Amino acid sequence: MSSGQMVDDADAETQYATAEAWINGLILGPPSPPPGTPPEEIRQRAIDRLIRLRAFLAFLGNPHQQYRTVHVTGTSGKGSTSTTIAALLTAAGFRTGLHISPYLQVATEKLQIDNRLIPVDRYARLAADMRASVEAWVAAGNERPNYGEVWVAMTYRWFAEEAVDVAVIEVGAGGRFDVTNVIDAEVAVITSVGLDHTATLGHTLPEIAWHKAGIISPGARVISGVRDAEARAVVAAEVSLQQATLTEILPPDDVTVVRTESGRTLARLLPEGLELDIPLSGRFQAHNAALAIHAARAFAPERLTPEVIAAGLAQVRFPGRLEQVQSHPTVVLDGAHNPEKIGSLAASLREVYGQRRIVLVFGVLESKNYRDMLTALLPHVDAVVTTAPRVLAKPAVEAIDIAAAVTDLPVLAVDTPLDAVEAALAQAGPDDLVLISGSLYLVGNVRERWFPTAAILRQGTSWPNV
Repeated sequence: MSSGQMVDDADAETQYATAEAWINGLILGPPSPPPGTPPEEIRQRAIDRLIRLRAFLAFLGNPHQQYRTVHVTGTSGKGSTSTTIAALLTAAGFRTGLHISPYLQVATEKLQIDNRLIPVDRYARLAADMRASVEAWVAAGNERPNYGEVWVAMTYRWFAEEAVDVAVIEVGAGGRFDVTNVIDAEVAVITSVGLDHTATLGHTLPEIAWHKAGIISPGARVISGVRDAEARAVVAAEVSLQQATLTEILPPDDVTVVRTESGRTLARLLPEGLELDIPLSGRFQAHNAALAIHAARAFAPERLTPEVIAAGLAQVRFPGRLEQVQSHPTVVLDGAHNPEKIGSLAASLREVYGQRRIVLVFGVLESKNYRDMLTALLPHVDAVVTTAPRVLAKPAVEAIDIAAAVTDLPVLAVDTPLDAVEAALAQAGPDDLVLISGSLYLVGNVRERWFPTAAILRQGTSWPNV
């Protein structure tokens, strides 16, 4: 069967499960450093990981050096921005690879070319080939790479095998020591700097900005949406150190929102006044789109005409971000998972959905500051159902513990995400809104109710209704 043919549901799920069983088994390898590990030891582990990955990539023939790259980091917006950059470059005529992290629902979302997920049979072969390479590497006396290293190596290898012109690579967390940071990207994008992953990145914005700025390669073109003055100074210092060039995109001087509604945001790119029609909800998507346009222009200025920009934006699909999946009652999925993202979500809720009653389904991982997230969200909702996301090797806050932090609102704790959705739907009237948020993993858990994994694997898109 060729990679261009669709497979039936049973074959797709079997091939996918086989690949996932091996890759996910790597998660259960050497444990992460325990709480209380000195920061210098954590940093040295990260440095050692990058050294090991570079050696493994050299063993594979340095696939990451066989195409041009754009690298994207940021506390918020990096997924939407990466996806939009890739859509713009595809519209401009480039064969464009896209790596996002983490995936929402199926692992093949991390391996995309020209807006299509890797075919599931090709994914199975890619994983089998990588497994053979890992075993050969270990047999030669080298240390076995971990889950993150294997994923990055597999991604970079696939893009080389598929002869992409450019790959848009989203950072997992941070930047400077992130496992993706073995490339010399021509364009580096820093969408924002906020407080997230503080245990590894630091507890101040300048500390976190230093990690984000670590993706800047010598001579790169840097597009930054960072707003805090101290964090901007850190980015500018790294730009100077790397002899790079910096373009800052800051609302309202560089982009302004006309309006946002369900499934659409209209904005204007300044100072030229270019009208933007973005098929994503939320005021924050205007800033993400502006960053993406400037990044694509920096990469290929002669190709990014207004017509190409309009065509590229029209193709942007990014599920799980203010995504409406049903009506009567309206159900919206949003993977906001830190206080900055939650703040942006809260700011857009009433503008997009009006003054309707909102039932919130909320769950988070243990590593997240859920109390600050609730502080931002609760003034905008009328009832809460708490739950716990299900994800391998990443513990969640118990539903009952989150419920204890909710005061002055009706609250119900339901352990299982899909059951929590049913409980929320039972509380909602036909004109109400059920909002599911707090974790990308939670959104991935419940999205199965509307978009089954088998259909996504079969159709090759994480947006099956298109």
